[in-house]
Amino acid sequence: MIRSKTFQNVIPFVAWLALLVLVPLAFSQDKKKDKEERASVVTGEAVLWREPTDITSRDLFLGSGGEENKPDLSHVTFEAEKSTGYSVKWDVRDGAGHKWVAKLGNEARPETAANRLIWAVGYVTETVYLAPCAHIDGAPKPRKEVKRCEGDGFADVRFEARGEGVKRGDNWDWKSNPFAGKRELNGLLVMMALLNNWDLKTTNNVVLQTTNADGASESRYVVSDLGATFGKTGGPISHSRNEPEKYIKTKFVEGEDRGRVKFGYHGKQSDLFNQVTLADAKWIGGLLAQLSDKQLEDAFRAADFTPEETQMLIAEVKDRINELANLPG
Repeated sequence: MIRSKTFQNVIPFVAWLALLVLVPLAFSQDKKKDKEERASVVTGEAVLWREPTDITSRDLFLGSGGEENKPDLSHVTFEAEKSTGYSVKWDVRDGAGHKWVAKLGNEARPETAANRLIWAVGYVTETVYLAPCAHIDGAPKPRKEVKRCEGDGFADVRFEARGEGVKRGDNWDWKSNPFAGKRELNGLLVMMALLNNWDLKTTNNVVLQTTNADGASESRYVVSDLGATFGKTGGPISHSRNEPEKYIKTKFVEGEDRGRVKFGYHGKQSDLFNQVTLADAKWIGGLLAQLSDKQLEDAFRAADFTPEETQMLIAEVKDRINELANLPG
């Protein structure tokens, strides 16, 4: 009996030891795969923002990809799982054979809307779409609980393009980049505060190497992961995402001090906002003010927010735009 009991105690220990070894190994292999997929960034113009001369006519329902780049949802197939990050993410192919990264879970909706609002005012972005219901052949059981839809599909799936002609380079740092101290970067920080993006970290930013309309090489500095938005900013316990009812209760602009804007932001790298001037904030506010109610509605409809949530979010975003417009100076 003593031997049997000892043997029984050894089994859980061995299982625990195996888990201790295999989980970090899987994580390491996943990171290695991601690194291999990223190409060295070729020299070219560094681009963060372009003047949106067509801002009043931009289609915020379809976003930067437009109608022509939408995923073909007729037959989506699973290829591989990405084991890192908060959300469930899978490499998939659509019915036309195009590659996408499908994100499932609580970040899909806010990321889609945030992506469109940032693109609307001129920032370069990922090409993303959200499918209210998507069927993915060969998909494994998700590593965490996600919402399902009819026919054993997955609800609210964000598709991020992995298009031909676009190579993913290194991550870029908020404090060390070609735009440090410039109006464009400070305007992007204002957008992060407006969206309540509390997750400002280097791994959420990526440089996309591609060519522009003239065929010239360029490096696009993109905030790739915008899932931690439209909730409450704060620390690990208090922050949230995808919660419009909490988003509308948070403070945006708290005032100004010696020509700098004081934001009600609580999250990672909050010291970044100390560099935002009144002029920077009013500049990006002026761009946002050109968006119509219809455009704002389209951004949230594209993210599958309910009509009630959409109206709630539109009202709050408009209030925040007015706060920027009403800053002194």
